[in-house]
This record gives sequence, C-alpha cells and structure tokens, in this order.
Amino acid sequence: MTGAIRIATARVGDVGAVMRVMEAAFDPAYGEAWSAAQLLTLFALPSARVAIAWDGDRACGFSAARMAGPESELLLLAVDPANRGRGIGRLLLADWQLWATGQGAEDYFLEMRADNDAIHLYTRAGFSECGRRAAYYRGQDGAMRDAITMRRSERHSVTD
Repeated sequence: MTGAIRIATARVGDVGAVMRVMEAAFDPAYGEAWSAAQLLTLFALPSARVAIAWDGDRACGFSAARMAGPESELLLLAVDPANRGRGIGRLLLADWQLWATGQGAEDYFLEMRADNDAIHLYTRAGFSECGRRAAYYRGQDGAMRDAITMRRSERHSVTD
C-alpha cells in the first residue's frame, strides 16, 4: 500500500470497507465506534456525507460529517492504524472542509475525547477548543474523560 491516496464520496456499498477501518481504528475500550446501522443512517440524509480514502482498491480511512445551516460537524474521522503517518487524516480533514464550504459552511465543529492523540491533527489544522464536557466519556477501565468541542472558522484556509 504505497500508492497515491484517493478520497471519494462513499456509497452504501462501501459500508463494509468503512466498517473494517472503523473496527481497526477505534479502540473498543472507549466505545466510540459506530455500528453499521448507525453509519447507514447517514446515507439517507441529504445534509450528511461519508468520504472514504482509498489506496488502490483498499480503504485506508474515512470521515463522516453533516451540515446544520452554516455549520458543519465532523462526526467521525478514522485512519487504519497500518496507514497512519501518511497524511491520510489531514487529507480527509481538508476534504471534509472543502465539501462543507461548498455546502455553505462558515464554521466547522468536532467533538472528541480530550486524551485522543488526534487533537494534534486538529490543532495543526487551525481548530481550537471552544467547549468542554467534564467526565463525559467512560472507558472500560472506569476512568472518566472529558470531551472537548473544537471549532474552526471559515476565515482560515483549509490548507493551513
């Protein structure tokens, strides 16, 4: 898997490929992965989009987002652990923002576990914390972790 990464809008038939990435990428200790049924609901919403990153014919990452007026929310972003460090997360993040801008977005939001390493991806892309829910996530270890909401305004370039 060393080819150029191609990002495309996912189709219902791609759900299995997305689920393989989700199961590999999300640590089950936190219960953050969605089920296939939850994911399928997005395909019925005209205001939502699932994008998939392809390395040849193999899915290596995906994102899921939705629009709400002039705001877009990133619901999920995952990269298969075997493909991390290749810039796929950055490509998916930029793809989401370009799609959302085309849909009229002025602000971009996401929520994540405060101790998730993906925070580095988001801060490098110009997102900053705008809210926090104390002790929102409970891991299988019983520990409570904060959720942080991050925001980026349209005033920033998606290629920063």
